[in-house]
Amino acid sequence: MNTSEKIFIPVMLTTYHQHGAIDYDGMSRLMDFYIAAGAKGFFANCLSSEMYFLTDEEKLKLTSHVVNHVGGKIPVVASGSFGDTIQAKADFTKRIKDTGVDAVIMISAHFAGKEESDTRLMQQLDDFMLKTEGIPLGTYECPSPYKRIITPEIMKFMVTSGRFVYHKDTTEDIGQIKAKIDLAEGGKLGLYNAHIGSAAESLRYGGAGLSPIAGNFYPEIITWLCDHASDPKKKSDVDWLQQELREAEKKIGGQYQLGARYFLSKRGFSTPLISRGTPGPLAAEQAKVLDDLLVKVSAWHERLGI
Repeated sequence: MNTSEKIFIPVMLTTYHQHGAIDYDGMSRLMDFYIAAGAKGFFANCLSSEMYFLTDEEKLKLTSHVVNHVGGKIPVVASGSFGDTIQAKADFTKRIKDTGVDAVIMISAHFAGKEESDTRLMQQLDDFMLKTEGIPLGTYECPSPYKRIITPEIMKFMVTSGRFVYHKDTTEDIGQIKAKIDLAEGGKLGLYNAHIGSAAESLRYGGAGLSPIAGNFYPEIITWLCDHASDPKKKSDVDWLQQELREAEKKIGGQYQLGARYFLSKRGFSTPLISRGTPGPLAAEQAKVLDDLLVKVSAWHERLGI
């Protein structure tokens, strides 16, 4: 997944019917929406997918549906490190891999406690890799159950193993991001930045792409940034857009799961404002914030020629 092209990989929402069951037709429409906006890969069964609120069978069925819909045209990754033991995590990872994903993503916090060392995390990963021989892997600094950062030391371990092809970074620390990009240079491991505030700088430095929650509001904008961040002719527009995105990020975090659905519905992608993890309804104040942001996003499109 590490290519010279900078790519946008959405952290996929899960669409639901009004009664709360997964809407698989809605998922197909959502994937088509992402692809039309320029997505070149999918991260299914992630935190934005509400993975902790899905049953194991739903995780597998949802991931399989994503894989089948894209039909190999673009890569798909999905979280798989679920279970109370390393063996259980390995067993579920094999089940996720059997859906046809290109790589199975490890939640970094699933491999060491908050007070445990990086050495312990690497020992656990090493044991895990022995139990999942040959399966391409990735990592995700998921905020839940707690945010466990992949340090440069762990990144070096991952690169050396030859097993890792994807890393979703949430450090919000461009120094660490650059150090990790340096360690991965020339290999098959790509770093996908989830922090919109350092998006342009990470792309210019050699990051493989972007995977922020902003992609669930204005995916065309994230694609444009991936395409043009390193173009010297577009530098002024990129720098302007980067600042606009920093300001917008402060507005989209409130009731994220409901807000993203509301925003997409305003843009023509109809889906119920249903979330398993975020109680509704969407606050009127947040709806007004998003309405105002939609006007601004239209102006971004006009300036950038999207």
